[in-house]
Amino acid sequence: MPHSNPQDLRELPYGDDRLERTIFIATDHVTLEGTLGVPTGANALVLFAHGSGSSRFSPRNRFVARVLREAGLGTLLLDLLSHAEEVVDEVTRHHRFDIQMLADRLVVAIDWLATQSDTEHLSVGLFGASTGGGAALVAAAARPVRVGAVVSRGGRPDLAGDSLPLVEAPTLLLVGERDEQVIDLNERARAHIRALVRLEVIPRATHLFEEPGALEEVAVRARDWFAQYLTVQAHAPSRASKD
Repeated sequence: MPHSNPQDLRELPYGDDRLERTIFIATDHVTLEGTLGVPTGANALVLFAHGSGSSRFSPRNRFVARVLREAGLGTLLLDLLSHAEEVVDEVTRHHRFDIQMLADRLVVAIDWLATQSDTEHLSVGLFGASTGGGAALVAAAARPVRVGAVVSRGGRPDLAGDSLPLVEAPTLLLVGERDEQVIDLNERARAHIRALVRLEVIPRATHLFEEPGALEEVAVRARDWFAQYLTVQAHAPSRASKD
């Protein structure tokens, strides 16, 4: 794969996988739009929780999603805000920090996947970025049987608050070496997670992983984590150890 610099990411086509299709998930208040891709023979799917001011067209998350699909994993990149909410959030930045609302919408999506003929048999993993990392952990705590693994990229797991000790899924926290404040926040959150949890620092990377090769490293580590914990099982009764 080429280095994941900003120019490469801009040139990534949105429809890189012919299996991708647009889906709509109704919640109590809004209808969410997403991009679903399920490779033939997939036995697991990763639901993306986008971060601050991002959407399902985030080139970084699409890059990671492509790597996961190449490994045989399904992906669902979901807009957690409606178009109207996105407009408001650009000004107020309120919705992106409403972790409970974002987590509730992830739970609706997890439950929706269980009702669809092509995804009902798939174990579910969560990939959260920025504030989406906190929302992913809250959702994982709410659906421990359905969620088999979690990966956070430059995330804010600290925003999951009281849900952290309730997370049962093996959790990988990925942070850039030069993102010192977020490293500290991840270390504090890790101390409250009772499940198997690992914090890995990507060398020379900043918050957005814009450095050559940094995003590739994120994608590979996420792929390997999901392959190890998600595709083997859907749920384990006890994950009390830490790495």
